[in-house]
Amino acid sequence: MGESPASEARGRHMAAEMDEQPEVLERLIGSRDEIVDEVRRAVPDPIRGIVLVARGSSDNASVFGRYVLEGATLRPVSMLFPSLVTLYGVAADYRGWVAIGVSQSGETPEIVDAVEHLRRSGAVTVAVTNHPESPLGGLCHVAVGLGAGDEQAVPATKTFTAQLAAFALLGEALGDPPWPEGALRSIPGVVEEALSDPRPALEAAGTLAGADAAFVVGRGYMLAVALEAALKLKESAAILADGLSAADLMHGPIAAVRPSVPVVLLRHPGPTDEEMEAVRREVETRGAPVVQIGSEGDVPFPDAGPEPLAVFPATVRAQQIALAVARKRGLDPDRPPGLEKVTKF
Repeated sequence: MGESPASEARGRHMAAEMDEQPEVLERLIGSRDEIVDEVRRAVPDPIRGIVLVARGSSDNASVFGRYVLEGATLRPVSMLFPSLVTLYGVAADYRGWVAIGVSQSGETPEIVDAVEHLRRSGAVTVAVTNHPESPLGGLCHVAVGLGAGDEQAVPATKTFTAQLAAFALLGEALGDPPWPEGALRSIPGVVEEALSDPRPALEAAGTLAGADAAFVVGRGYMLAVALEAALKLKESAAILADGLSAADLMHGPIAAVRPSVPVVLLRHPGPTDEEMEAVRREVETRGAPVVQIGSEGDVPFPDAGPEPLAVFPATVRAQQIALAVARKRGLDPDRPPGLEKVTKF
């Protein structure tokens, strides 16, 4: 199933940037030893806890980071509400903590201000940004540069998967992550394999293209992808998509599931799959269309090995679906109405 030349002209920057992901990941993961050494030299010993600061796609990537870092370090990992600092002036004690600010541009004032406050409050600060020379990178003790190059499309693609990789590298720097040594080296090839076969995503796009609303559901490590996939459908295809965990769906929002509201499920074999299967059965009893992204679903992706690393090919599938849905709806995801690449608050 292909797309017309006129359709392909819409979102050409987004498509091109998606295709750059294997190279970006190869370069970033290739810098593993340098990044790990620099982070280990800077952080306190022992670490009392880790706090993450982000918005938008960076916030979604940080959900993956929270899973990885808490599991790897066995220390509490929290997500800071920046307004606690920037609007309410809350001054907690962060001595012995690591504060990780995540921003593609490194320029969002709220993120910069919050991380600066955390540094003054005693935290060792780490920037995860595409621009280490940015205000965020300049104020942090360590700047992990994504090296993704500029993105012309408003929706983040290559910077998002680079942020996932950065969090995986931080997991290796700070503790013992749940994958074997060297496993990250296979990720660029897995992503390239997923990009080379967009057909399943194009087929799934037909289920979503006529909808005004949708749910995107994940659990565990896949929650980050569900949140990002929902954001991509909102900003790229103007679908009011809600990303949430399987548990949260069943605690109320399931009442809004009906034949006109498709549900996208992100699945991978492991501890979460029994719950995801229960969600699938419940959704189908309500007559809603279901799209399953997973190794054995409607939109399969290549095997990435351990469960946490499946977020990489799953993200590619979500990007492909969002791009295809936008094109089917006659929209240009490169320039969504009313959106800019850098949010100034």
